[in-house]
Amino acid sequence: MIIQSATFVTSSTKIEQCPNKQLPEFAFIGRSNVGKSSLINMLTNNHKLAKTSGTPGKTQTINHFLINNSWYLVDLPGYGFAKVSKQNRGEFAKIIQDYVLNRQELVCLFVLIDSRLEPQTIDLEFLKLLGKNSIPFSIIFTKTDKLKPGAIERNIETYKKTLLIEWEELPPIFQSSSSRKHGKEEILQFLENLL
Repeated sequence: MIIQSATFVTSSTKIEQCPNKQLPEFAFIGRSNVGKSSLINMLTNNHKLAKTSGTPGKTQTINHFLINNSWYLVDLPGYGFAKVSKQNRGEFAKIIQDYVLNRQELVCLFVLIDSRLEPQTIDLEFLKLLGKNSIPFSIIFTKTDKLKPGAIERNIETYKKTLLIEWEELPPIFQSSSSRKHGKEEILQFLENLL
């Protein structure tokens, strides 16, 4: 797939405010500071599309971007650690849960996980929530340029083994590095196949 146009459409704080065009939606989510905005910018060839920040918790709304005038890429708030108040964290959790569990247009949720870390409880719990509610999702391991290939493979294998303790089969898994544009073609091809 070639992304020819990517346009910001709207930011929403609740699912009722999301676009009602009934186009397919592909959403991206992950713990705060996992590299979500950088990945979105890399996929769309637009380094200014999603706002990036070194401060966790930059994305605080559901952001819709119209891609090729035919589908939406959705940037969701990060879950977990963010430099915001406890009350705001609770509001983010509600926004995320409402969108993920109730948005009819959602085709696939891409869950981003930092390839440098061992399996984190917060990620595993979020994946479990998706599984219990039959939400279609894929995993993208980010920041693969920060590790040697052998270390990345070991970390991902550990993750797979951890998931297989409770899961019968694994979701589609991708590796990416926004700075090196690694994983871009595979992810876009997967999106195209789903469309």
